[in-house]
Parts: sequence; C-alpha cells; structure tokens
Amino acid sequence: MHMDKTHRPWAIASLLITVASAIGYTLYVLNSPHGPSGGSTVGLFFGIVGFGFMIFAALLGARKRVPVWRLGRAKAWMRGHLWLGLLSLPMILFHGGFHFGGTMTQVLMWLLIITVFSGLFGAILQNYLPRVMTIDVPLETIYDEIGNVRNLLRDEADRNVEAVCGPLGFSHERSEEEQRAGGFTAMRPIAAPGGVRGSTASSNVPGGAGGTAVAIAPEIILLSDEESAPLRRFYMNELRPFLEKPSERRLVLGRPDKAALAFAAVRTLLPETAHDTLGDLEDICDEARQLRKQEQLHHWLHGWLLIHIPLSLALILLGAVHALMALRY
Repeated sequence: MHMDKTHRPWAIASLLITVASAIGYTLYVLNSPHGPSGGSTVGLFFGIVGFGFMIFAALLGARKRVPVWRLGRAKAWMRGHLWLGLLSLPMILFHGGFHFGGTMTQVLMWLLIITVFSGLFGAILQNYLPRVMTIDVPLETIYDEIGNVRNLLRDEADRNVEAVCGPLGFSHERSEEEQRAGGFTAMRPIAAPGGVRGSTASSNVPGGAGGTAVAIAPEIILLSDEESAPLRRFYMNELRPFLEKPSERRLVLGRPDKAALAFAAVRTLLPETAHDTLGDLEDICDEARQLRKQEQLHHWLHGWLLIHIPLSLALILLGAVHALMALRY
C-alpha cells in the first residue's frame, strides 16, 4: 500500500477523532467520582467504537477474498484498514481507562498493541522496500520464475566455461539457443558483432538492437589445461556453488566488493582471449546476487503477514467473547 496524498484526509480525520476523543475522555474522568470504567456509558461507547473499527479492519480480508463484491474501491478499503485499525488502539485504551484489568483483558490489550504495531511495520515495509528493490534489483523478475531464471543462468555459465576449459561433465536439458524468460535475462545485454562471442547476430534482435534476450552459444576458445586451470578452479570452487546455492553465507561471491576482487584476481591469471568470458561470468554472478536480494526483500515484504493476520483473527474472536461476557455479566 503506497502512502500518497490520498491518505492525507484519513490522517487528518484520524487525528481529529483522536483529539476529540481524548478531550471527551478527559472530561469524563474529571467528572467521574469513581474513576473511569469500561462498563459506564462513556466506556461502553469507546469500546463499541473501537471494536467497530477492528471489525472494519478485519473485513478487508473478506473483501479481498470476494472481489466481486461491489462494496467500495479496494484502495479505499486499504486506507480504512490502516487508519481505522490504528484508531482502534486509543479507543480501546479509553474504553478500559488505560487499565489492562484481568487475564482476558491483558491478553486482548497485548494482542491489540502487537497487531496495530505489526500493521504499522508492514505499512512502512510496503512503502520502503519497493524503492530499495528499484535501486538494488534493477533487473527484477517475476518472483515465481526466480528458480527457473537461476537455473538458466547456471546453464549459461556452464556453457561459457566449457567453451574455454573444455567439457566439465555438466548435463543440460535445455537447448543452447533457448530463449530465456524473465526480467533479468531479457535486460542483460549480449555482445554485438565485432566483439561477438557467439553464433547469434544482432539481426536476430527485434528492431536491429545491439543486444538480445536469447542466450547465444559462446565462441569456443579452448585454452590449454595449464592456461584454463585458474578459471576451472575458480568456477568449480566458487562461482558454480554460488549459482546453485546463493543463500550460503560462507560464499565469497555473495558480496559485491569481495566478488569484484575475486574476479579481478582470476583475470590476472588468464590470457586476454578469456577475459570476455570472465566478464560474462561476472555479469551472471551479479544477476544471481540480484535474484537473491529480490528473494530476501520479498520475504520481508510478505513475511510480516504471518504475524499480523493470525493475531488479528485471534483479537477479533477474543474481543467478541469479551463483549458477550461483559454484556452477560
């Protein structure tokens, strides 16, 4: 949910309601000889309003599951979910006179506090993380395709290394000239003729552009075993393990600064004819890091819901039980 100027009326209205409620609560306390009580008329009013706000916030889930309901726009529901859910906290505090009471009331109050603040945390993440992703993951791809794109990057790296070092015993199910899908592979430039290291020319690119989204077959420039040994060793010990399991923290290539030093060190050990291949491998490594970063940001962006939603459901159920018990006894 993007926080833009459309939230301003909700923010102003929420502030006014909170201030008016605080003034009313203060007058109520000053004129109440026995102190504030949740069972008083004013206390019940705050309780009903606060629980009503909580119910509205919870109904967002039902609104999402039944999109055919013509009950207002989804964005309006989201704004109401945020601001009315936030307002429920001071209303319930006014209802209980800022006392947590018995066990049931204490559980309810802590559930409400954690639910509200987890919602605020989620709203902050939803506004902050997309900007981070735009900067840190410029080649963002479809999240569900990350596994496929990662496999394609590994296969391309295998072919590039084998074109220089000879067969390494890797088996690939995909054709060498298979077009790769996804934002990463479609946006990474491939060398054009003149410095081309593959069999696919720029004439295959729509519009005659100098790059292509097709994984081209690398030019075979076999080095001797002695010349290719540094690249083979680096690929088998560092790069390929990273492409297969990029989440491993011990791998050096997971950090851009250390990866740049590692590639620079290998470059000094290779003949100039293999530098272009090493440059391609460095690009593939960078893409793999971006895929990992996108996965991490995605987990942060959606992981907080694993706390917020169950607590919200528990809060509504226990709140209903509390209300029925209060009315009965």
